[in-house]
Amino acid sequence: MGMGGAGFVPIMGTSDLSRIEAPVTVKAYLLCAFAAFGGIFFGYDTGWMSGVLGTPYFITEYTGLQYDYATRTPIGVSSTDFGLPSSTKSLMTSILSCGTFFGALIAGDIADFIGRRPTIIYGCIIFSVGCVLQMASTNQLALFVMGRLISGLGVGFTSAIIILYMSEISPRKFRGALVSGYQFCITLGILLANCVTYSTSQRNDTGAYRIPIAVQFLWAIILGVGLYLLPESPRYHVQKGKIELAAKDLALVRGQPVDSEYIKDELAEIVANHEYEMQVIPQTSYIGSWMACFQGSLHKGNGNLRRTILGAGMQMMQQLTGINFIFYFGTTFFQQLGTISNPFMISLVTTLVNVLSTPLSFWSIEYFGRRLLLIWGAIGMILAQFVVACIGVTAGRLEADNAAAVKAMIAFICIYIFFFAVTWGPVGWVIVGECFPLPIRSRGVGISTASNWFWNCIIAVITPYMVGKSAGSANLGPRVFFIWGSLCSLSLIFAYFLVPEMKGLTLEQIDRMMDETTPRKSAGWVATTTFAAEMGHVRPAEKSPNGHYPSAGDHYPNAGDPYYQEHTSPQPQPGSPYQQSTHASYASHPSSPQQFPASPQQQATSPQQFYPQSYFPR
Repeated sequence: MGMGGAGFVPIMGTSDLSRIEAPVTVKAYLLCAFAAFGGIFFGYDTGWMSGVLGTPYFITEYTGLQYDYATRTPIGVSSTDFGLPSSTKSLMTSILSCGTFFGALIAGDIADFIGRRPTIIYGCIIFSVGCVLQMASTNQLALFVMGRLISGLGVGFTSAIIILYMSEISPRKFRGALVSGYQFCITLGILLANCVTYSTSQRNDTGAYRIPIAVQFLWAIILGVGLYLLPESPRYHVQKGKIELAAKDLALVRGQPVDSEYIKDELAEIVANHEYEMQVIPQTSYIGSWMACFQGSLHKGNGNLRRTILGAGMQMMQQLTGINFIFYFGTTFFQQLGTISNPFMISLVTTLVNVLSTPLSFWSIEYFGRRLLLIWGAIGMILAQFVVACIGVTAGRLEADNAAAVKAMIAFICIYIFFFAVTWGPVGWVIVGECFPLPIRSRGVGISTASNWFWNCIIAVITPYMVGKSAGSANLGPRVFFIWGSLCSLSLIFAYFLVPEMKGLTLEQIDRMMDETTPRKSAGWVATTTFAAEMGHVRPAEKSPNGHYPSAGDHYPNAGDPYYQEHTSPQPQPGSPYQQSTHASYASHPSSPQQFPASPQQQATSPQQFYPQSYFPR
């Protein structure tokens, strides 16, 4: 419905900081939590490749090397030489990340055009097509690689937009825990993949690799059908000017009636923040909308360039911790060491540590905050990785035949995984979902997720050559942990100087915090006003006696006060088109920056002066 149609009064909010987010019911929490299921989809696809690369039948299919299933030993070659060439492993693994890189970038545009939910659903469909091609392959490397590439596009869609969707619908006090649930589901997916590949590893038929691939269809179906039934992100509808739909979706994700004062207040805050950001980030051409992600000062936290560096850098540093070295190549790495009798079982153990450790982040991320976890997590990973490397080049060498040293290496690898699972694993995704303003959020999250997959691809390409024994490989063995430990030191520096504390803030308050303080001082920042107050969207009953819109310290009537209730919606002027109708719906508002009003500081505002682009039912 057009702006200014009969039956609408302006959407008005509150200056009360305690009312800018509606209370949430248990049912609504479960609804938000289901979105985290996308992590299983992502994690399983990450995890099954490591096991399949070490499966005898798969190796025979793509190399011609023979294997005796009765004695479980290779025929004609040693057990350390029985495997795929480094180039083949590199191509099969990295091509998925190549697809996800482009998928994540494309997904940002699609999510802004058709919505968050449909983008994820299309991602599930594309992923399934790729799975079919992989299953159809026997020894055709090109067909298998093409299937991995197409599956990667689908994973790129889902991995980027699931984070965006969850961040936009989750309540602020538990947003970190709920988005951490996404990382937990990733670890659960990796564990399930290891269980499936372990159970099929000794099969003497194509089921050795086709069964692990086929299981992925289940996750795609569950995620696609579930997202079809969930509501759209209310912030997406605000961005598109569909306030009526935004209110309905917000009511669903908060478990409140659509005409609740809480819903009105939270929606008014989202709308006011969007209007503010549209003044700062005007929408121009398609290219200009992408370039907006790289505008602003590098030295100021409120610049879009700084936020893009934060999001993309966060994902880069997460990958440079080396965690996917374990999950992509753990099985083959343990085989090549020659000191571990059952590499499949050790890979399963490391994955189990990852799964059991991640739930600790649900509590710690909201208790200690994002920044503190990243700093101490990096320190823990650095120490554990250097210990593994030092043992590996001394008592843990193959010729030393020291079982105790090998066990110590495995133990410290598990400690390293523990620190990652509680800190950088979940927090990396939480930060990405929180740090971008609404006008560039989908593209910012897309760029950040693409950064994750770009560095994931780089690691997948070079790691087989770093630890492999084939011609042209470095054969570093456990010395590779010196490299990962050194890169973790960069992650520590990045977290200390660039990552602000976002615990307990709404997405709109995070925008303001990054405007007003530095990362090192961010933990002490406290919100003092709302965007609704600053943009003039406060109810007349809340206006201070001095004639200004109040801040957090001002007095305003309580929500239970009859006077407050009487003035919940501003009264229209005589003859106003708002006076006649009682139509109970929400109107669209345009998003042209030229139509946004000046702030209360820039114009004298009376209770009768309303913002024409924002409406709410009486």
